[in-house]
Amino acid sequence: MIPKKVEQAFNDQIKYELESAYIYLALEIGHAMRFYKHIAERGGRVGLQALAQPPAEYKSALAAFEAAYEHEQFITGRIDTLMKLSREENDFASQSLLQWFVDEQVEEEESTSRVVQQLKVVGEDGRGLLMLDRELGQRTFVLPPELAGLYAQAPAQA
Repeated sequence: MIPKKVEQAFNDQIKYELESAYIYLALEIGHAMRFYKHIAERGGRVGLQALAQPPAEYKSALAAFEAAYEHEQFITGRIDTLMKLSREENDFASQSLLQWFVDEQVEEEESTSRVVQQLKVVGEDGRGLLMLDRELGQRTFVLPPELAGLYAQAPAQA
């Protein structure tokens, strides 16, 4: 049987890993909600679409962050395309919204690229991975204002 101390430590780690997943989930939802709110406030109709299933696993931490970096580059391209379209349509309100995303994507690409570079230096060294994991775990997340009300209404968990 698993020793009780190890069991508790592993359960704690599950909590921390899930908190990390929630942070990323909240971030992605926050970004989507900015678009959702913009469409709704301007009299449009939001159409929710099917989502692609994400990979179940990656062969390494490096592969996972390389995929994240590629995804950020894809999102940057999408934002650029939306900005171009809003300019062609003289949609100044959408350009204002999109400028926030343009600036955000610079930060997102830089952040994921930096982790990829760090993982390339660390390689498969367990101690290096642990140090990098601890460093990344120190990052803080500020809940987007559009989600603050949703979380304030959620019942407290025991």
